[in-house]
Amino acid sequence: MLHSSPVFEGGLADPVTEAQSVFHAVMHAMANPGCIQPLLRAATPPPPLSAELGTVAATLLDHDTTVWCDAEIAADGNACDWLVFHTGAPRVDETSQAQFALVGNVAALPKLAVFSQGEPEFPDRSTTVVLAVASLGGGQGFALKGPGIDGERVFHVDGLPQDFIEQWRENGAQYPLGVDLVLVCDGTLAALPRTTRITPLEG
Repeated sequence: MLHSSPVFEGGLADPVTEAQSVFHAVMHAMANPGCIQPLLRAATPPPPLSAELGTVAATLLDHDTTVWCDAEIAADGNACDWLVFHTGAPRVDETSQAQFALVGNVAALPKLAVFSQGEPEFPDRSTTVVLAVASLGGGQGFALKGPGIDGERVFHVDGLPQDFIEQWRENGAQYPLGVDLVLVCDGTLAALPRTTRITPLEG
């Protein structure tokens, strides 16, 4: 008798339609930094992968995209096997070799500078970090400026590193190189492309 396995279950039930929906949400978020988008929780991966991380991974990763996972995810055989089975993406241990990074806990997020920053001829070869945060719409307030923003946009998020602003300024100073951030939480998603200038709000 064949037994069910969490590795083979929990993928996108309707891969074409669901992937299109999630891809549209990611692209809309990247084009409109700090705008919170609804995210279809189409995948149900084994923990410590969240539904949001698994859904984004199943949409954006394939056999041509390298992925780095935080220590907790990397140490879980079911989670890693699920990623391989449902995305085909090769997993790398070196952050500098990753095109995508999946981080389920901000405490496990390395410095942004250790990820691939891209190359002058190919800045798009940098890492996109997909980070699960505690809250989108609550927590620390930030003022965002830059492409895709008319004037200034207020953005609240709970679950970024304490030295995030310093790291982000260093990241932005490298433009056109630098990493991009995709933040996920409770069926929602927001993006902070490298072009976005961020300052903390007082109070």
